[in-house]
Amino acid sequence: MSRMQRSATTDDGRRRDLVRPPAPEPLPLPVTDTHCHLDIGDGGDDDTFGPDQAIAAAADVGVNRIVQVGVSLPSSVVAVDLARRYSSVVAAVALHPNEAPRLAVDGELDDALAGIDRLAGAGDIVRGVGETGMDRFRTGPDGIPAQEESFRGHIEIARRRELALVIHDRDAHGDILRVLEDADLPERVVFHCFSGDAEMARYCARRGWFLSFAGTVTFKNAGSLREALAAVPLEHVLVETDAPFLTPHPHRGRPNASYLVPLTVRAIAEVVGRDLEAVCSTIQHNTEMAFGTW
Repeated sequence: MSRMQRSATTDDGRRRDLVRPPAPEPLPLPVTDTHCHLDIGDGGDDDTFGPDQAIAAAADVGVNRIVQVGVSLPSSVVAVDLARRYSSVVAAVALHPNEAPRLAVDGELDDALAGIDRLAGAGDIVRGVGETGMDRFRTGPDGIPAQEESFRGHIEIARRRELALVIHDRDAHGDILRVLEDADLPERVVFHCFSGDAEMARYCARRGWFLSFAGTVTFKNAGSLREALAAVPLEHVLVETDAPFLTPHPHRGRPNASYLVPLTVRAIAEVVGRDLEAVCSTIQHNTEMAFGTW
């Protein structure tokens, strides 16, 4: 099959390259992909690239652990199952913010939250509650109350279960901070795929929260995000893929997987002006502070 054939058309008519990017140079010290969706197909040209291959490819470049994140009750069950199957994987469980309005309309939100609570108690393989939060990009005003209800329910589960709270925040910075300000929070809070500005980053760091940076920090048009990264102590920084989404530069738009984390780590090191080994070591320490060891 030719390279031209290994592509697809996106919803907005653009061509998407489906060729899996080559492996980057391995990192000098191990790091963790703190947010990944191994169960979501990436549309890549290699149909055999499943969890076994993704985990092995990541380990080959120094990404030795993965946090598998649920976005619905069924996918959270899968996250727990993957954590049981692979010693390098732990789970985070939740209802995605954009799931909440649909569940509320169907009268299923309370039962779904109860299901997440049960999964959160599945033992040491579950380390986080998330991704939960608010999203004004895909959900209109009518759905925001259900999102907030779900978010607050997840916060309570994370606090009671003593797990990290993993936050999804898309175009909802004010809403997120408002809820966090008046909620009884768990000890550890992680902003998945941080997207705020430098002022918000400094505020989060002062609160002791972790900011996880994905491939978006490598994008050419992400100057404000790099300013946010530079504005906080490295001790508050995590790294993630959000795979199969948000593939880092220079492979933006192609299939993403945990083995591409080194591209983002090197970008982080460049932005903060620190030695790559020191950045790897600090990020891994931060990961253990947020999610524990495994």
